[in-house]
Amino acid sequence: MSTANISSPQHSTAPAAPTTGPSVKTQRIVALILLLCQGGITVSGSIVRVTGSGLGCVTWPNCHPGSLVPIQGAAPMLHQAIEFGNRLLTFVVAAAAIASIVVVHKAQRRKELKVYAWAGLAGVFVQALIGALSVVLKLSWWSVAIHFLPSMVLVWIAAMLFSRINEPDDGTPTRLFPAAVRTLAVVATVALSIVLLTGTFVTGSGTHSGDAGVGMEGRLGVDTYGMAIIHAVCMYVYLALTLIVVFLLHRTGAPKVAKKAGWVLIACIVIQWAIGVTQFYLHIPRWTVPFHVGMSSVVTAFTAVLWAHGLRRVGNEDDTTASTAQRGDENVPAAQG
Repeated sequence: MSTANISSPQHSTAPAAPTTGPSVKTQRIVALILLLCQGGITVSGSIVRVTGSGLGCVTWPNCHPGSLVPIQGAAPMLHQAIEFGNRLLTFVVAAAAIASIVVVHKAQRRKELKVYAWAGLAGVFVQALIGALSVVLKLSWWSVAIHFLPSMVLVWIAAMLFSRINEPDDGTPTRLFPAAVRTLAVVATVALSIVLLTGTFVTGSGTHSGDAGVGMEGRLGVDTYGMAIIHAVCMYVYLALTLIVVFLLHRTGAPKVAKKAGWVLIACIVIQWAIGVTQFYLHIPRWTVPFHVGMSSVVTAFTAVLWAHGLRRVGNEDDTTASTAQRGDENVPAAQG
């Protein structure tokens, strides 16, 4: 794609103010809250695991047979409180997802945004069912893994919603990255997926099962040290690919905001690397796990933001009227050489 098309002065990705419903600013705030909630519940889930509170509530949806809430003497009250509190956070995430649906519908935004919003809510219900499954299976390592990975998908979706809301509905979808950069960004995203997957293998083979009574029963039977090495190698590949993407963004005249997002992503990856190295040499102390899980959400979110900058809806700067045209199915202009 020609650089001129990227920086053409008569086009802008700034959104027009909606004629009805919540403002774009309000929509972005709601989307940001949803993003923080989707990432935050992964952190609370990791706290459940490292404190051994995973079976503080032994049934689902009740905490204990015949009781929706914790009961004295059934299990350590702290463990019950942590697990029950994590379950309650599901309703907070659901409320944020519902709010995002409401604002994009009331503002009569395009179909793409509505799909992201509804997908976020659907994911909350799916995650609740997976959480129930993990309790029934007594925190089997693979049930915990499939509880974490969809959370990363939901973080990605929420980040895309946050990024896309700021684009004009009547804008023309325009590829702002050259074909080579887009291809490399896809490869980098696949690498991130492998990093996350191998991370669950490290967790599944480690000592933090989620409940002291479970111990190593049902854990992944591989060497944790060796799996950590594989996980680290995957992370280095992902970091290298991201560095190349950002380098090419500078060489090809990509929008400044995309380059900035790329450097922020690299900084987040380096922070995550530092946490991982600390875990490795300190033998995964409990306090490091929530930080590592939280940064997984941050890295995933910024990867999605960088991805979103590769295809933006571009409109006219002098267009001051709102448009509710549904153009989600229109053809995307092909990139020029």
